[in-house]
Amino acid sequence: MIKAIRFEKTGGSDVLQYVDYDLPPPAKGQVQVKHNAIGVNFIDTYHRTGLYALPLPSGLGSEAAGTVTAVGEGVTRFKAGDRVGYASGVIGSYAEANNVAADRLVRLPDGISDELAAAVLLKGMTSQYLIRRIHPVKAGETIVFHAAAGGVGQIACQWARHLGATVIGSTTSPEKVELAKANGCAHVINTKDAGWEKQVRELTGGKGVPVVYDSIGKDTFMAGLDCLQPRGIMVTYGNASGPVDPFSPSVLAAKGSLFVTRPVLAHYTRTAEELQETADDLFKVLQSGAVKVAINQRFALKDAAKAHDALTGKKTTGATILIP
Repeated sequence: MIKAIRFEKTGGSDVLQYVDYDLPPPAKGQVQVKHNAIGVNFIDTYHRTGLYALPLPSGLGSEAAGTVTAVGEGVTRFKAGDRVGYASGVIGSYAEANNVAADRLVRLPDGISDELAAAVLLKGMTSQYLIRRIHPVKAGETIVFHAAAGGVGQIACQWARHLGATVIGSTTSPEKVELAKANGCAHVINTKDAGWEKQVRELTGGKGVPVVYDSIGKDTFMAGLDCLQPRGIMVTYGNASGPVDPFSPSVLAAKGSLFVTRPVLAHYTRTAEELQETADDLFKVLQSGAVKVAINQRFALKDAAKAHDALTGKKTTGATILIP
């Protein structure tokens, strides 16, 4: 028996139950991981409320780090005692332990603590595929990154600055301007201001930018296209303000033969090798000190509901983790 957070119906944080749970031995191709730290992400609240439906009853959470305690049949990449983490393709991290498919685990290097791994894997690997693979950010470029003070934004903007780019970040909260600047943004605009896209043009001498990274969606998408240079790329990877409205592809031609992509992490970490390479690139920049992640909230596993309330109540800064 282990302790775990489970829920039988969707709703507010009060649906989360701290219960005894019978975790079976790892099945073929699986690894059992004892958690030392557990990541808390907004998507967890979407699963809890039913916005993103899970079969019920269910566990919760998709990110954790810890130590291998057992391996299932056919697993050769890991052994008991290995330090590992995971952040995608798994549900049930809000628990003392979990069974995880071996090809969804990454090996943690010395110098990356379990707490840091649990706090950064999901957001950090998202940052990696955005700025290193979809559009490899280069020195001398100017880019636009929306929600620059958010979890992904803080990591990606620091990383882009480290790569030599000038980052135009955005926020809708005046109080977050300094936070965005502290995390790599040379300029910060407020996307609630009418004509903010014109500010981007002014900051780039009328040229526009080669790439816009947009997790906001509906409220910023069309104006974001007007920030792009000819043959620029719009990377729309979230919909915090709602899904992007349908539009004609001819709009892309009229605005400069633009490109649009709607990526997800799973498609950039399809194989075990690709997943580990993505994580290793993240670990490298973290170990260099070029990107720093602040873990500003720690809750006991049994207090997961309090963690959710703090997150949805906008009372958190930096990363939030649970400790079993």
